[in-house]
Amino acid sequence: MTAPIAVALDAPDPQTLTRWAAAVAGVVSTVKIGLEVYLRDGAPAVWAVREAVGPDCGVFLDLKLHDIPATVGGAARSVQDLRPDFLTVHAAGGPEMINAAAHALPDTRITAVTVLTSLGRSDLDRLGMIGATESVADVVRRWALIAIDAGARALVCSPQEVAALRAVVPADITLITPGVRPTGADAGDQRRIATPASALAAGADLLVIGRPITAASDPHAAAESIAQECSNALTKCGE
Repeated sequence: MTAPIAVALDAPDPQTLTRWAAAVAGVVSTVKIGLEVYLRDGAPAVWAVREAVGPDCGVFLDLKLHDIPATVGGAARSVQDLRPDFLTVHAAGGPEMINAAAHALPDTRITAVTVLTSLGRSDLDRLGMIGATESVADVVRRWALIAIDAGARALVCSPQEVAALRAVVPADITLITPGVRPTGADAGDQRRIATPASALAAGADLLVIGRPITAASDPHAAAESIAQECSNALTKCGE
């Protein structure tokens, strides 16, 4: 059984992209292609990754679409042939925008990004996105419920908010958590982080992990090590 990990393939070139993808094939359930890679290398990068990981590995297209509904709907239709399992949109774009993406790609899990893990409460306050008595978790929960009502079938939130969401969203909504770092790993540019064990215990379904795997001298071994950490955590959760 593959680990509930989406490896962020933020590669500097197509060759590295496919090398990383091949390294984690059979170990993780999903690979994630982000905006930088997609804008630079386009659809061929997605097909190359699909070939490298095989048919049993999911593809997460992380484009974080955010525009007027008609534009987002058209953008979603433009990637239909790539058959992404997940496609991200910003929850802040509003329900009509999210619904446009869901209508355009009914076979894809439209994934609403709530509050980026690089943002803290002070950032949201400066942007006017949080009430005086609200926490970040309050904002995440409010946006998440709006997104689900609009047709989102997955949500992105930090590990620190996943338990609060798991308590209020339907069981079939996939909760995806970036900002996951193995014990002892550098936090990088993430602020609201957790270990794989704590994220899974809180109710996360899919963990986004990038540099702890791709920056390792042996990405395959790093992926296997974190996959074992996930397996141990899931076993403990089931006890």
